[in-house]
Amino acid sequence: MEIAYQDKYNLCFACGQENPIGLKLVFRFQDGKAKADFTPGPHHQSWNGIFHGGLLALCLDEAFGYVLYFQGIKGMTAKMEMRIRQTIRTGQRILLTAEVKKKTRKLVETCAKAELEDGTLAAEATASMYITNQEFP
Repeated sequence: MEIAYQDKYNLCFACGQENPIGLKLVFRFQDGKAKADFTPGPHHQSWNGIFHGGLLALCLDEAFGYVLYFQGIKGMTAKMEMRIRQTIRTGQRILLTAEVKKKTRKLVETCAKAELEDGTLAAEATASMYITNQEFP
């Protein structure tokens, strides 16, 4: 199992460990998948006590990026589609998982999911990731 340490991007809103308002996601690579745990707090809500759907999309998008990162691919999300299947409440721990489904010369097709601790599928998403093969500043 490999764990990502991103000192270069320490202010990233999703994974930056030094961003005071960020989510501080920590991804690991296990069995060909990027995985992270996250528990949304009261500052991550939309309706009272409900995890904000936009922040959930951000979590899944970050998972897409990390599944590429762990495989040495530099890319960014070109297109993403998400389906929420179950309400996630603040204080409810979720497991984020992403994997690569198909790779071509310029695109990587990925899928990701957010599951509750009991294994219930809360959200799933797919994305086309554009391969850039360039370092970001």
